[in-house]
Amino acid sequence: MELIGRARAQISAVLRKPQLPVDVTRHLDMHLIALAVTLMMIGMIVVASSSMEVANAKYGNPFYHLIRHCVFLGIGLFFATFSFLMPMKMWDRLGWLLLAAAFVLLIMVVMPGIGREVNGSMRWIRLGPINIQTSELAKLFMVVYLAGYLARRLREVRTHWWGFMKPMIVLVMMVLLLLLEPDFGAVVVLMSAALAMMFLGGVRLVQFLVLICLSLTAIAGLAISQPYRLQRLVTFLDPWAQENVFNSGYQLTQALIAFGRGEWFGVGIGNSVQKLFYLPEAHTDFVYAILAEETGLLGSILVIVLFFLLAWRIMHIARQAEKQTQFFSAYVSYGIAFLFSAQALINIGVNTGMLPTKGLTLPLLSYGGSSLIVCCISLAMVLRVDYETKRLLADGLAKKTVVTK
Repeated sequence: MELIGRARAQISAVLRKPQLPVDVTRHLDMHLIALAVTLMMIGMIVVASSSMEVANAKYGNPFYHLIRHCVFLGIGLFFATFSFLMPMKMWDRLGWLLLAAAFVLLIMVVMPGIGREVNGSMRWIRLGPINIQTSELAKLFMVVYLAGYLARRLREVRTHWWGFMKPMIVLVMMVLLLLLEPDFGAVVVLMSAALAMMFLGGVRLVQFLVLICLSLTAIAGLAISQPYRLQRLVTFLDPWAQENVFNSGYQLTQALIAFGRGEWFGVGIGNSVQKLFYLPEAHTDFVYAILAEETGLLGSILVIVLFFLLAWRIMHIARQAEKQTQFFSAYVSYGIAFLFSAQALINIGVNTGMLPTKGLTLPLLSYGGSSLIVCCISLAMVLRVDYETKRLLADGLAKKTVVTK
C-alpha cells in the first residue's frame, strides 16, 4: 500500500509539473516521430478506403469506422503525451503493479458476463462504447516487467538457471491465460519479444537454446492441439483446393486476389474491388491486402520499409540507452521494437499467404482502438527513453566542458 501511495504521488507530481525543459524539441527523435506519423496517416487513408462500403451497409454512415479510428488515435495521442511525461524510473517502479494489472485483465476477460465474445474468442472487455482488447495491454505490461527484472537481476540471469527461469515462469502463466481466450497470435508475439529481450540481456547460449527449443515445441504442440488450428495449417498449404477455397481458405484466397489485382502501381486509392464484401475483415486484419490492391507492389514495399526503419530506429535508441547504462530503458525499447516487428511480420505474412491465417492487426494501420492506443503509448515511452538518454549525454558533455575550463 505504501508503494502504491508513493506511485500515486509521483504520477500526480508529473501531471502538476512536468519535468521537461523549454528546449524539449531538441531532445526528441524526429526521425522516429516522422516514421510513426507517416504510418498513422497511411493507416487513416487505408482504413477510410477499406471500410466505407461495409460501414455504409451496416451503420448507414460510410465514415463510421474512420471517425472511430480518428477518435482512437486522439485518445492514443493523449495517453502518449501522459506516458512521455512519466520518467522511466517511474515505469520501473510500477512494473510489478502493471504485471498484476495484466493478470487481472486476462482473468477478467475469460469470466462469463465480463468478457465479450467475438468470432468464438473472448478477447475483449466492454467499457462503454468501446471494447478493450486485454492482450494488447498485457503484452506491453509484460515487456515493462521483464525489462525491470533484467535490469535488476542481470547478473543472476546470466549466471544462474533459477534467475533465468523465474521470469519464464511468469511468462508461461501469462501465455496460459492468453490461450484460454484463445489468442494464439498474441502468444507468438509476446514470446518473440520476451525471447529477444532475454537474448539481448546476455543469457548463456545453452539457456537460450533450451528456451528456443521448448518454445518451438510448445508452439508446434499448440498449433496441432485444436482442430481449427490444424485446419488452418492444412488450408495454408493449399488454399486453392476445392474443399478450402470457399471455406477455411476463403480469406486467404481473396487476399491473394487483391495482391494480384494491385500489380505494380495498384488500381488507385478507393478503387479496390475486394473490399466490396469479398474480403472479410478488410479494414482490420487484412488491411494490408487492400493497401496492396490500391497502391500496388510499390505501396506494399513502402510500408514494409517504413516498419523496418521504425524498428531499426527504436533499436538504435535502445542501444544508445544501453551505452549510458540505462538498462531498464534499453530493455523496454528492445521489447517494444520486437513487439512492433513481430506483429507486423505476422500480419503481412498472413496477408501474403506466407503464414497461416491469424487474427492480428497491423500496428498503426489497422482499425482497432486497443492496438492503436497501445502503439501510441509504446512509441511515447521510446521517445522518453531517447529524451532521457540525450539529456544524460548533454549533462555529461557540460560537466566535461566545465572540468576542462
